[in-house]
Amino acid sequence: VQLQASGGGLVQAGGSLRLSCAASGRSMIYFGMGWFRQAPGKEREFVTAISSSGGSTIYADSVKGRFTISRDNAKNTVYLQMDSLKPEDTAIYYCAAASTVLVRRHSVSYNYWGQGTLVTVSS
Repeated sequence: VQLQASGGGLVQAGGSLRLSCAASGRSMIYFGMGWFRQAPGKEREFVTAISSSGGSTIYADSVKGRFTISRDNAKNTVYLQMDSLKPEDTAIYYCAAASTVLVRRHSVSYNYWGQGTLVTVSS
């Protein structure tokens, strides 16, 4: 499975961005999907995940209520809608696929990773 993330950019605090992650090589219906991020000088951290059907989602406390993950299996694409962005959301955002129908929080559960897209939030 190849994953291509896009949609990053520069936005002011309080603004919104929508990231997309397009999968190719295999249908996404077999995979739980997740978003992770890595800020400069920090370890990669979990952001959110969604089950293969889209029926279950989980979020990191730091983004709960501001970010929304969704997926369109017909388009083989997962999305991350980010609202009320804060400077501390600045990071490279990675999408990942796990060979499970369930939601997974830990990066070790993910088998495939995209190349990342940079999100910069200015104050």
